[in-house]
Amino acid sequence: MPRAPKAAQPPVTAEKKAVPAAKSAPQKALDKLNLRRDIDLALHLPLRYEDETRIVKLAEAREGDTAQIEGEVTAQEVAYRPRRQLLVTINDGTDSCVLRFFNFYPSQQKALAVGTRIRARGELRGGFLGWTMMHPHTRSASGELPTALTPVYPTTAALPQAYLRKAVRSGLKRAELSDTLPPEVAATLKLRPLWTLKQALEFLHHPTPDVSLAQLEDHTHPAWQRLKAEELLAQQLSQLQSRREREHLRAPVLCVNGAGSLHERLLAALPFELTGAQRRVCREIAQDLAQAKPMHRLLQGDVGSGKTVVAALAATICMDAGWQCALMAPTEILADQHFRKLVAWLEPLGVRVAWLTGSQKKKERTAMLELIARGEAGLVVGTHAVIQEQVQFQNLALAIIDEQHRFGVAQRLALRSKSQSAEEPSPCGGRDGVGASNSKTRDEGSAQREPHLLMMTATPIPRTLAMSYYADLDVSTIDELPPGRSPIVTKVVSEQRRDEVIQRIRGQLEQGRQVYWVCPLIEESEALDLTNATETHAELSAALPGVLVGLLHSRMPVAEKKAVMSLFVGGQMGVLVSTTVIEVGVDVPNATLMVIEHAERFGLSQLHQLRGRVGRGAAASACVLLYSTGDAPRLGETARERLKAMAETSDGFEIARRDLDIRGPGEFLGARQSGAALLRFADLTEDSHLLAWAREAAPVMLDRHPALAERHVARWLGSRTDYLKA
Repeated sequence: MPRAPKAAQPPVTAEKKAVPAAKSAPQKALDKLNLRRDIDLALHLPLRYEDETRIVKLAEAREGDTAQIEGEVTAQEVAYRPRRQLLVTINDGTDSCVLRFFNFYPSQQKALAVGTRIRARGELRGGFLGWTMMHPHTRSASGELPTALTPVYPTTAALPQAYLRKAVRSGLKRAELSDTLPPEVAATLKLRPLWTLKQALEFLHHPTPDVSLAQLEDHTHPAWQRLKAEELLAQQLSQLQSRREREHLRAPVLCVNGAGSLHERLLAALPFELTGAQRRVCREIAQDLAQAKPMHRLLQGDVGSGKTVVAALAATICMDAGWQCALMAPTEILADQHFRKLVAWLEPLGVRVAWLTGSQKKKERTAMLELIARGEAGLVVGTHAVIQEQVQFQNLALAIIDEQHRFGVAQRLALRSKSQSAEEPSPCGGRDGVGASNSKTRDEGSAQREPHLLMMTATPIPRTLAMSYYADLDVSTIDELPPGRSPIVTKVVSEQRRDEVIQRIRGQLEQGRQVYWVCPLIEESEALDLTNATETHAELSAALPGVLVGLLHSRMPVAEKKAVMSLFVGGQMGVLVSTTVIEVGVDVPNATLMVIEHAERFGLSQLHQLRGRVGRGAAASACVLLYSTGDAPRLGETARERLKAMAETSDGFEIARRDLDIRGPGEFLGARQSGAALLRFADLTEDSHLLAWAREAAPVMLDRHPALAERHVARWLGSRTDYLKA
């Protein structure tokens, strides 16, 4: 009898596909540490090392030594005073030592049974009853002693050292570690001996016991030097690649027109003369705008140095040529400050300035969106609302981002993507100019056009950081303050002298001056027992009868914030109690005293920004840093260094240098707002010679060995080069 045919099998649906096995806790922990590729594991270097290569006899040991002993278990008991604990006594033939465990398991008791020969490693403590070790690392005494130091890796919860060591060992074995440095580049790296990357990594994971631990710990060992050189080279290569890729993009050509242009009329209308530094920076920006490739420039200047007027003059070059410009600021207060200044300067000259924020009423917002889409608004000022999808520019040619460190990569890229348009004004000649010299460029690939990008910051960047983290940018610096600014005296005062500070405020108010009082929190926090802005506002209102004391914080409705700021700017309000929402952008020349409460809780850059809100007029100004030690008898070392730096200098570049020393480059720049530090091993202060080598080697690699350069960047940075696009 013929066999019946098999029933047709139903197709495998999406619901019936095999579900990938759930990751174990250690695997999830590896993901959390971004240890996904073999090369990631190979580059996960030890924090420190344990020497398990030799046995120390108790008779030769010294108290406080971290040592490995070997002996036989002679006693074991569970004691209950002062708390439950396991006590194991071992004898190494010269003396005895008690191993004490407060957390233990039955399996551990079994492994440490009487008569077992074990090795124990930990800190030796002497005492009335003899040697003890608290929670030592133990193992069976069978087997040979290791020949290399035992690595201790940075880890996280649910990732034991034993599991991590095994994972790193496997990753190191599988990782592709062939040399990416061509011989002529490697020869210029003046390290003797010159280790290969493979040799350096294998050594640093398992160094021999005769190595200098000091060289390992301070990262001066040749193996460390090779790693740091390769890391810096990868960073310089990625930034040089980014710069060269931008040179192939096209941007509108914007030239400064002559007499009668908007640019010249604004210069003539300004109620002040530009400083020499402002004129120099304006020339640098104008030269960039006149090129067919997109400008990518960082404008840095200390607080009050006059960056806004430089931005306005750059915008007029753009609008003179018939294009639109956008200025984006991180907070509504700062955006509003820019808007008011720009309207006052530009609207009398016939420029329509649009305003966009997230808190706008729908009717006003719709009207602004229409102005922008039709191209009637030559300049658009706003917060992150400028980059929302419904905002359509007719022909955006220049994007200006103020306090660029407050914006993430995605936000900066979104603003640049607003530059698609069907109608393109001609270069250097307005909408009806012919622009024949550039007509071919205009006709090719309009989708590839990019706006020019000008980023501004009041946090000066130290030179070593600019060479490294901002190597893909052109940097302009306003290093001269406008004339007439008064110097700011900074005093560090204990919270115990709070009454004296309030008396100082009375003196300023009697002279017709105004005062800022900045608080770090707006509500009570049990973790940080700080006086909040609301309580301080009530305290000052009671202490200063007849004086209008205002309160400003981020959770207030926008209309209320505007009303408070209007009263303070107008001079009707004597004291403004605020959180750090006034950190940047607020310009009240009559404010001459800044009190920063719990100054020890603020970062150095933030303290400097806040101090910059006073001293903006001709009157003598002061900043009082009011600190509290809380329950501690004295300030912490870092807080003391910050307050000392503030008292000793008002130079933004010196402040930035000290901030870099205190915090390190990753935190100083927020890893350039990418969420991933690009330098894990190199130190820009200690390794400046390696940075100089990397800067020279990068163009050689890209020009002569592009394939090796690509492999080198992929190995070290993976996908973390995205931040360079913004």
